[in-house]
Amino acid sequence: MDIRQRLATNLRRLRLEKGWSQEEFADQAGIHRTYVSDIERGARNPTITVVERLARPLGMSPSELLA
Repeated sequence: MDIRQRLATNLRRLRLEKGWSQEEFADQAGIHRTYVSDIERGARNPTITVVERLARPLGMSPSELLA
């Protein structure tokens, strides 16, 4: 599994564990919902800055999100 797919899988699983819709999560991360959707589908290659913004509302570090 490449790193984009690992991020996609982890992000979707963790978001669902919190009970958040993509829109709720996107609002928390300060990112547009369609961008979150693209990341979860592995269609985007986000910058490390975006990975940090995704990790923050989940209460984890970027490295944990990518593990």
